[in-house]
Amino acid sequence: MVGTVIHTAVELNDFAARVHAAPWVAVDTEADSLHAYPEKLCLLQVAIPGEERLVDPLADVHLEPIWEAFDRHEIIFHAADYDLHLLFTGHHYKPTAIFDTMWAARLLGEAKFGLNDVLSKYLDLRLEKGSQKANWGRRPLTEKMVTYALNDVRYLNPLRTLLGARLAELGRTEWHRQICQRIIRDAARPDRDNPDTIWRIRGHDKLDETGLAVLRELWHWRERDALRTGRPPFFILKHETLCAVADQASRGGHRAVRLPPYLTPRRKQGVLEAVQQGLAVPLAKRPKHIRVVSRRMTRKELDYAEELRIRRDVRAKELGIDPTIIAARGTLMALGRGDPQEWQDLLPWQRDLLDTPLPPGYTPPPTAEAAETPEPPQQTELDLADSPDTESSAREN
Repeated sequence: MVGTVIHTAVELNDFAARVHAAPWVAVDTEADSLHAYPEKLCLLQVAIPGEERLVDPLADVHLEPIWEAFDRHEIIFHAADYDLHLLFTGHHYKPTAIFDTMWAARLLGEAKFGLNDVLSKYLDLRLEKGSQKANWGRRPLTEKMVTYALNDVRYLNPLRTLLGARLAELGRTEWHRQICQRIIRDAARPDRDNPDTIWRIRGHDKLDETGLAVLRELWHWRERDALRTGRPPFFILKHETLCAVADQASRGGHRAVRLPPYLTPRRKQGVLEAVQQGLAVPLAKRPKHIRVVSRRMTRKELDYAEELRIRRDVRAKELGIDPTIIAARGTLMALGRGDPQEWQDLLPWQRDLLDTPLPPGYTPPPTAEAAETPEPPQQTELDLADSPDTESSAREN
């Protein structure tokens, strides 16, 4: 393990020069999202021909030489979106080009596209994943952690070679390039949290306005406590516990609140103060449920959305890929309504597949998704309660 981890400027400059001259580079990252708040980049795994090294971002060393060395490469990643998010938010680094082996596998029709799944199929390898939830902010790294981290980049280039050749055979190289460029673009977008929605966690839609006011105060208290202690918010109080406390307070006041026994006295006091602050919010200033009016789609719009679904499913079957890679169900419905932005948001190859009509009279058998198509929605108010849960989760490699 000696010499594997780079934590001095001299070592980094020497390695960066070799990265710059290398014909290819593969990269992965490790963070401490399960152990710290806010999360941070804790390890940078880098492979070049004949060498794999770990760069320590927690050491007192400027990383600019490695970023500059990366710039001349199409960097190989597996499931790059999380890695690029870490690199951009923590270090303002955005690569110029990437090759994502996960998306290459998906475009080749692989139903299982985790790193182990793809390595097993294409290289007959199976990696040990025992350190997946390790605390990557700890130092020194154990030998097991080092081995785990290096394995995540060690085989990416031979995997890229095989997947890239197969993409070229099938004429899907450009599709993959477009996807990779979108991943880079999306990762470099700064987070803009809406203060009126960020605290609306799973379960908020079951609360009345008093409960919403309490939940908002509880969420902000938990956020402050997480930043104070450096612990992930869900380690302090889970989403469902916040909603349960808000509901109890709404129904019976602060005396009805039942707190988990594991809370420290300081945190118990913080929860009770947040509850009282929420209950004290004037009626006129209590948050409302966010509702949108869903316009009933016309028969013509529904027919067009269904036509697009059929086109998508036929193309996907011909290509042997997951239909949602071409367009998700929600996208098809928006396209049926004539939303021009939805067409712009599709990649060119996705638009091409959906834009090409099937031969006249072609009537493929209905798919399982078609059988589940609901009746046209009535014009009504819909609660935006089904937004994705924002609770942190570990990335699966």
